[in-house]
Amino acid sequence: MAEAHQAVAFQFTVTPDGIDLRLSHEALRQIYLSGLHSWKKKFIRFKNGILTGVFPSTPSSWLVVVVGVTSTSLYTKVDPSFGLIEKINHAIATTGYLTSQTQNIVSNVLFGTGVWVALIATMRYSLKKLLYYHGWMFEEHGKLSKSTRLWMGMVKLFSGRKPMLYSFQTSLPHLPVPAVKDTVKRYLESVSPLMDKEQFERMEGLAKDFAANLGPRLQWYLKLKSWWATNYVSDWWEEYIYLRGRGPIMVNSNYYAMDYLYVLPTTIQAARAGNAIHSLLLYRRKLDREEIKPILLLGSTVPLCSSQWERMFNTSRIPGEETDTIQHVKDSKHIVVYHKGRYFKVWLYHDGRLLKPREIEQQMQRIIDDKSEPQDGEEHLAALTAGDRVPWATARKDYFGNGKNKQSLDAVEKAAFFVTLDETEQGYNKEDPVTSLDKYAKSLLHGKCYDRWFDKTISFVVFKNGKTGMNCEHSWADAPIVGHLWEYVMATDKFDLGYELDGHCKGDVNPSIPPPSRLQWEIPEECQNVIESSLTVANALADDVDFHSFPFDAFGKGLIKKTKTSPDALVQLALQLAHFRDKGKFCLTYEASMTRLFREGRTETVRSCTMESSEFVLAMSNPKENNETRVKLFKAAAEKHQQMYRLAMTGSGIDRHLFCLYVVSKYLGVDSAFLKEVLSEPWRLSTSQTPQQQVHLFQLEKYPENVSSGGGFGPVADDGYGVSYIIVGENLINFHISSKFSSPETVQSGARVTGDDGVRAAWKQLRIHLASSAQVPLLRVTSNLYGRQHGRQHEPITGTAFSLAAPALGLLWCLRVFGVARESAAPCSPDSAVGAYSTHTAKDSGILFISTQTD
Repeated sequence: MAEAHQAVAFQFTVTPDGIDLRLSHEALRQIYLSGLHSWKKKFIRFKNGILTGVFPSTPSSWLVVVVGVTSTSLYTKVDPSFGLIEKINHAIATTGYLTSQTQNIVSNVLFGTGVWVALIATMRYSLKKLLYYHGWMFEEHGKLSKSTRLWMGMVKLFSGRKPMLYSFQTSLPHLPVPAVKDTVKRYLESVSPLMDKEQFERMEGLAKDFAANLGPRLQWYLKLKSWWATNYVSDWWEEYIYLRGRGPIMVNSNYYAMDYLYVLPTTIQAARAGNAIHSLLLYRRKLDREEIKPILLLGSTVPLCSSQWERMFNTSRIPGEETDTIQHVKDSKHIVVYHKGRYFKVWLYHDGRLLKPREIEQQMQRIIDDKSEPQDGEEHLAALTAGDRVPWATARKDYFGNGKNKQSLDAVEKAAFFVTLDETEQGYNKEDPVTSLDKYAKSLLHGKCYDRWFDKTISFVVFKNGKTGMNCEHSWADAPIVGHLWEYVMATDKFDLGYELDGHCKGDVNPSIPPPSRLQWEIPEECQNVIESSLTVANALADDVDFHSFPFDAFGKGLIKKTKTSPDALVQLALQLAHFRDKGKFCLTYEASMTRLFREGRTETVRSCTMESSEFVLAMSNPKENNETRVKLFKAAAEKHQQMYRLAMTGSGIDRHLFCLYVVSKYLGVDSAFLKEVLSEPWRLSTSQTPQQQVHLFQLEKYPENVSSGGGFGPVADDGYGVSYIIVGENLINFHISSKFSSPETVQSGARVTGDDGVRAAWKQLRIHLASSAQVPLLRVTSNLYGRQHGRQHEPITGTAFSLAAPALGLLWCLRVFGVARESAAPCSPDSAVGAYSTHTAKDSGILFISTQTD
């Protein structure tokens, strides 16, 4: 341990003969190596700062420009500066310190440097202006116009070579502020299927009054901010949507990521932790060195903003009485591990290098073998991060401001990330496929409410049977950023690092590495009462979560694309149909899009319930409607969804603009009935697609069983559903559906499914229309759910599973309407994960697969 080594690096005693100085050579060696490591990181950051600072040029190009200017001026006697070099020469001559020849050289170098800087500025400005063009997104997929192809060539010309992670940041355009009238018009269009005539006319009156009177005044301030700030939305979004929330962030804000669906590389908990933690640290090293390639769309042409990567590691959310803050440190050399109620600090470096997987496994095993008991109040301590924020902020100030508690809390909050060695076994179980994934999802979402540190950006969980997952705090970044990390970790763990035949990490143990150290706490009884109170709040919230996670493997992206339909649009229409069949009405629907085409962009809302989708759902629910009409309405609804998505991505969304106008109104102290009503509307169906960004890492064509489970989140509205899904390869879609037991709207849906003749009729219709298909196994998932409803009433999930999963499959009938032949492929299973999985690239997956995200 570095601190211990420094403490005993030298000792001295005073004797009658003088001072006896004794040095520890090993301790001094560790200090030297640690310092060398730190200086190396500083040098790399300095170098990367230069490379990013001169992008899209390079430092070597400076030499080319300067040599060219100097040679032209001194040897060809041609002045490329039109007299400017001569003026610089005269200015230098007044100093009297340089010879005439030296003055000429210095003048040419200065002018050449100025030309070089001007070229960099011109290229950046030109690239930024080019990136304001988004016409490519509205063109038919795979059929780019000549003007767009010419534009792509110019973008690549000004994009330089070998960009680093943050190279494009200064060249990205600012998020534009839409016109108030355009936003109001799109808003009214989005709520028209949700209101009756009287309600709509009332809202229309409020909207028009706002657009004509208060709106322009608020817009002026917003325009002013957009000119001054890098992004007019992101800072307010982070503060008011995330950091100012005073309720629990567990379930309500944090989200989770799952491990492989069917694959378990090893059943040894410490070994899996060793490889995975080492993979996380390798990614952090790549991030520190900016070696992660920036994400590019449209054939590696259009860059996305990378700013959200900056706070991925070494970061924690800090509670406050009115608002939380985000604490980020540049570097951290340790992690904190929780196991059986104890906290351990584990150093990540030894001999000036990163610990190897087998050495990390050794450290994890030492923790597992440790028989010590938790200190008073230690076991449930993390419940403070799971409960309400104000009690946690007060307790932090009162009980963790000094002494041992401050030191230990600093160790947690400044750790690279948090690790839990969970005592339970989780993951897909073929003997209990329905409930095993549900329990796995709930464990990652909230666990025991005291065994994850919910304030850390990353709480990495390793279960007793070797399964892994993550719980992530949301304020610092959105899910695709974590998804990129998680894909790298899973692939590196299994393919690059691997395991020995006995399941242990490769390599040798190292007995010389000091063991992990226990964090010390002195938690008084008053603080313990606060901890238990927070735990009570957290337990009530966790127990209220109704969750169902399941794989749908009857078909996937491959079949959907044959209908020339966006897979994301089809899933969204399926969810609209499912919700209508469950509730008999439409609801305000949230789908998260991204605005990372702009600098510091985060998310925008796609309002998936449109007039077109509603007309399609009504046609599907009308037995008298013919198939031709249904197909026509389906295509119109899918195209409308795509159009809404494109507008959201290009800065012409609805909700972020209205949100910022509302914030301005509060600063000005004025009330708007329109804005107040808009922002109080509940999102009873909150949806998000988790994108796969590095599918090539998993070699799905060769190893089809290496499919990801994706991740999920809790319900946004107390009486609504949260739906996350990930489209994996060509033949798999994983769903994660959440709701609350406390809501009659969601709990009673289970009874409606078993008793409502309309839903029964839809189910019967589905079976009839799929009877002629060779892929009858697609009904297996819904049959299991149906049996669960009738045969296992004691299970915790009552309505979510069937009401949102089974009716959604009614949309499969639409594929039959298209006349697409079903491919004969066995569904993926844990024993024979067979399927025609293909490499998923930006080109063949379209915009949606790269850009959608959890919000």
